[in-house]
Amino acid sequence: MFTRAFAAIAIAATIAIEVVLALPTISAVGAKFFTSDGNQFYIKGVAYQLTTDDPLLDSNQCQLDAKQMTDLGANTIRVYHVASDGDHSGCMEAFSNAGIYVFLDLDTFSTWITEDDPMWNQTQLSSFEQVLDEFQSYTNLAGVFVGNEILTFANTSYAAPYIKAAARDVKAYRDSKGYRPIPVGYSAADVPSLRPMLQDYLACGGNSSENVDFYSLNTYEWCGSDSSYDISGYSDLQANASGYSIPIFISETGCITVRPRTFADQGAIFTPPMDDTWSGAIIYEWIEVANDYGIVDYGPMVAATATGAVGGYPVSGSPIPISPDFSNLKSQWATLSPSGVKLSDYSASASSLTPPACPSSTKGGWLVGGNPSLPALGDRLNTAAASTTPSSPSQTGAAPSASTTKKGNANGGKEIAGMSIGLAGVMLAFIVWL
Repeated sequence: MFTRAFAAIAIAATIAIEVVLALPTISAVGAKFFTSDGNQFYIKGVAYQLTTDDPLLDSNQCQLDAKQMTDLGANTIRVYHVASDGDHSGCMEAFSNAGIYVFLDLDTFSTWITEDDPMWNQTQLSSFEQVLDEFQSYTNLAGVFVGNEILTFANTSYAAPYIKAAARDVKAYRDSKGYRPIPVGYSAADVPSLRPMLQDYLACGGNSSENVDFYSLNTYEWCGSDSSYDISGYSDLQANASGYSIPIFISETGCITVRPRTFADQGAIFTPPMDDTWSGAIIYEWIEVANDYGIVDYGPMVAATATGAVGGYPVSGSPIPISPDFSNLKSQWATLSPSGVKLSDYSASASSLTPPACPSSTKGGWLVGGNPSLPALGDRLNTAAASTTPSSPSQTGAAPSASTTKKGNANGGKEIAGMSIGLAGVMLAFIVWL
């Protein structure tokens, strides 16, 4: 009797603890993120991809990293690739207990949408759905991306409708399953020739079922302490985003062309005028590997073939802050806590926001005119016709499965904008090594 009673009490206590530690969910309302308890949410995040595979399977490692991230002041991670059939409960709970949310890319190396041969088919959608199925129950899933840096040139902007088609179908699936309204968005490369057309196109048209719920930008323009709001071009980013109708944030930042990294751009993002428009930033990246962006490592280099290492870089164990980058970022975030606005005070103004106008096509520039009909599931773009005609792109049916290769490094970022030729060479070497 005592044993059964004690077991019942223990189970009840466990459930109570889980309820207490469960984070309030995140939703997109108007141009801002809010928690389910009515507070505006600002992202202080780090990109987290310890391996080319799934970093959310080792609960012990996640606990170690979550503890160090708490010391850093992070409240969010971005994960680029996961396996939908794994057990992610340990890691998601570890991050939840540390007050850390997760933004998750739905695509994989075999299902991403490409700009050179854009298609959207059932194989891709089913894979996206499986990832969403696996993670939707975790309250600290803040949002999902249907793509990362798909467009990198204006002359391939004809692929943009495929991003919108993916968002449409993922949102329709989410709603059909009765899942909470998990925000579905896109992470863009900061390509000047695509500004602000891509940003506006993904939110335009007035049909929220076809638009992304949020837009984010990977930008590496603010380099070193000598840069500034104007020199970096952040003033232009703010001008383009002012009045935007959905949440917008920086999904990768952390230029390394000037050392040490001071992360001075955080002071701009989390203060006026940007803090009223932008919902925070994600630093690229957590782990130190060959690309040299990391703010922690896991010990000295080992043999390239050693177990528990990637290219000689250990990827497990207790994270060791890299000086002074880790402490510089920690110091920046410690002083930056925008109060935001309460949902109860914002709802009325949110309903009055209007979507941006759909951009017009221009010869040699943005190629999608207005808001043409989106590709149907199974469509594949006729790129030969689309590349020469700035108008509604033509489609062909019955697309095969998606390409099996994805550009970029193991951790998902391509860091196109703001990179010097030298840095691009370093990144290329890392890609070839993989």
